[in-house]
Amino acid sequence: MAYSACCGRYHAGPQHLQAPDAEALMRSRYSAFVCGDTAYLLATWAAENRPETLEAEPSGLRWLGLDVRRHDEQDAAHATVEFVARSKLGGRAHRLHETSRFVRRDGRWFYLDGDLH
Repeated sequence: MAYSACCGRYHAGPQHLQAPDAEALMRSRYSAFVCGDTAYLLATWAAENRPETLEAEPSGLRWLGLDVRRHDEQDAAHATVEFVARSKLGGRAHRLHETSRFVRRDGRWFYLDGDLH
């Protein structure tokens, strides 16, 4: 699927910040990491846990893929997404395995926090 038809539509334009569910928001945040869109990452982070700034990714970091393992909605305003994001830096492969928590406020989903596995 083309970037503009998938996560790109959440990064810019009239649908900005309006992913329909926590999994779509998580996927769009992964794409924002790949693209270096720190403004989107900060805008989709719940205010109570959002850092003031994000550090730039290390030079040479390559994102290799995303595997969403599970998406659970606890209720209309809370969900979790378990995922594994793969990357490579300096010839070494890395995996980020996290269960992220999301909260819905005023019709919009936000990343709250997560637990690393």
